[in-house]
Amino acid sequence: MIIVHHLDNSRSQRVLWLLEELGLPYEIRRYQRDPATLFAPPELRRVHPLGKAPVIEDEGRVIAESGAIVEYLVEKADGRFGPPAGRDAALRYRMFLHYAEGSVMPPLLVKLVLSRVPIMGRIAMRRIQPMIDVHLDYIEAELAQRPWFAGEQISGADVMMSFPLEAARARGGLGEARPNIIAWLDKVHARPAYRTALEKGGPYAYSR
Repeated sequence: MIIVHHLDNSRSQRVLWLLEELGLPYEIRRYQRDPATLFAPPELRRVHPLGKAPVIEDEGRVIAESGAIVEYLVEKADGRFGPPAGRDAALRYRMFLHYAEGSVMPPLLVKLVLSRVPIMGRIAMRRIQPMIDVHLDYIEAELAQRPWFAGEQISGADVMMSFPLEAARARGGLGEARPNIIAWLDKVHARPAYRTALEKGGPYAYSR
């Protein structure tokens, strides 16, 4: 049985979604953020030294990092939700799998931090939003070319991209001016596996 160490309002929600899509059995162990700092509780450090979520345990292994977890679960499910056939599609899959955390999330996190800094933070955010907009414009153009990030079928790349785009909709300036991204998010949120993962995971600030 896979154990998911699940932190509220975190990247671990997309791990629950992938598990539901793949039909793999799992157990949830819940953790709550500190209401003042919004940091993960110290109990998570007993699971993994970084003390962050998501973390899964399976067959004696402790695996951290969303991308690594997605790849592990895809492999465990015999390649379902893995890279599509064809070299170009497979390369797109790998790129978006890493792009989600390597490029899109950093400016969104910076904007979140700055939003909590009075006056000077608001001024600095004016520099961050154009950086976010570059990514949103790029993603909008990509989704104009195909229904899912890697190609014609949903994959682990879409699972990885869900959290940054949900965060962008909540706090990164993503709105109806980018209809391809909004339509993609609506498709994701309408999937039965996504809805089931929400029910099991509990309150999640970024879904609609």
